[in-house]
Amino acid sequence: MKAMIFNSFGPPEVLHYEDLPDPVPGENDLVVEVHAVSVNRVLDVEIRSGRAPLYGVTPPHIPGVDPSGIVVETGSNVTDFAVGDRVSITLGMPDGGRFGIECNGGAATLTVAPAESCVLIRDEVGFAEATVISRHGPVAYNLLFNMGNLKPGQTVLIFGASGNLGSIGIQLAKAAGATVIAAAGSAERAAVGTRLGADHAINYGAVDLVEVVSELTNGEGVDLFYDNIANPEVCPLGIESLRDEGRMVTAGAHGGPIIPVNMATVYYKRLTIMGNPRSNAQDALPCFDAAADGKLNVVIDRVVPLSEAPAMHALLESPAGSGVGKIILNPMLG
Repeated sequence: MKAMIFNSFGPPEVLHYEDLPDPVPGENDLVVEVHAVSVNRVLDVEIRSGRAPLYGVTPPHIPGVDPSGIVVETGSNVTDFAVGDRVSITLGMPDGGRFGIECNGGAATLTVAPAESCVLIRDEVGFAEATVISRHGPVAYNLLFNMGNLKPGQTVLIFGASGNLGSIGIQLAKAAGATVIAAAGSAERAAVGTRLGADHAINYGAVDLVEVVSELTNGEGVDLFYDNIANPEVCPLGIESLRDEGRMVTAGAHGGPIIPVNMATVYYKRLTIMGNPRSNAQDALPCFDAAADGKLNVVIDRVVPLSEAPAMHALLESPAGSGVGKIILNPMLG
């Protein structure tokens, strides 16, 4: 098989496109021909650079935490999947590890994963879309509904409106009957939230966020604040925008990670703050259903061959960064 591998931490140039032995499945595994895998800012770029030692990755390592593709071989104990099935591999593994972190990932033409970590893709959903959904959909679903207990008629404030976790959260919350306030740091990025169905969009770089949220909620504040950035300038404003007994959920901190929090607000309003970057593979299924029904659209910046991974890592590390949406690598393109 062809794979993108790094043998030491360092700049994007440590990534090499190499021929490696084909993976062999264990009795509970699937071998998947990979048609899409994304480039994640933290779980790929930061780990490869060596700036994320807490993840415990040891080179040599194949990155790629969210591949989608076609099953080409099954382990002897596998009964829920068959050769030819279209599947996505989700982050969580049965042993508590994370696919693409505690084991090699899917930046390759072939990869192997526990069947329990895989979910079937609806026929209406393409591989690139499935990769974005399987990476961010279960996390968003877990934050909104399992942890955040969001109900129809409640109001949620979602930061990072144009990002992957934010954009999926907007659509899942709206489909569930919530009122959605999307927020971002520019008019362009806030407008993405409106296009995705948010009831209101706020450019927090141009207005007083707390004041606008108060006006939109008749002075009550939002039931749920959903964040995955931890921007120290604006995340505290999201907390201040919560109503009494409101909840904050988070699964990211690349903009911080340390933020100032007014603890008087937390205890006077009796707030709950919860964090969890993990998810259940089965939480991907309602996300695929929403996508198949036209209620969930993902934002993809570009699809390029796997061999261009070093250039894509460099792009994400550059001051300009990528455009709006996810970068997808397709190993079938070379």
